[in-house]
Amino acid sequence: MDIKDLKVLIKMVTETDITEFEMDNSDEKVVIRRGPKTEYVAVAAPAPQAYAAPQQQAPSAVAAPAAAPAAEAPAETGETVNSPIVGTFYRAPAPDAAPYAEVGQVVEKGQVLCIVEAMKLMNEIEAEYRCKIVKICKENAQPVEFGDALFIVEKL
Repeated sequence: MDIKDLKVLIKMVTETDITEFEMDNSDEKVVIRRGPKTEYVAVAAPAPQAYAAPQQQAPSAVAAPAAAPAAEAPAETGETVNSPIVGTFYRAPAPDAAPYAEVGQVVEKGQVLCIVEAMKLMNEIEAEYRCKIVKICKENAQPVEFGDALFIVEKL
């Protein structure tokens, strides 16, 4: 591929909503990505406090013991795989097919984790490194926004 063809490809990517373009043939491989590579960290907000109106109690009534605070779910640790585009999240290539990845599965670099459909284009989201799937953050056929966490993974 010469520089003129490469410039045409780059212009095509920058003038559209495409965030990643990959072309592979027997002699060469071209990957064009645009946009910053951003790592997102989720932080849990404190639970909102409900307002309770003062209650009228009879003089002989005994106050009830305070309820024990609910045990917080352990936070998932690891890296996140985020959606590079706005679209619809699909775990499998077809409704009747097996999912690309399951919780606990070890995936290799370049292995497809899911599909995000945008404007009738199926964009395969691949693992950027060898990792283990800790959590799948979205349900099948759920809409996703740019930067939404799709998976929580543990680098291996």
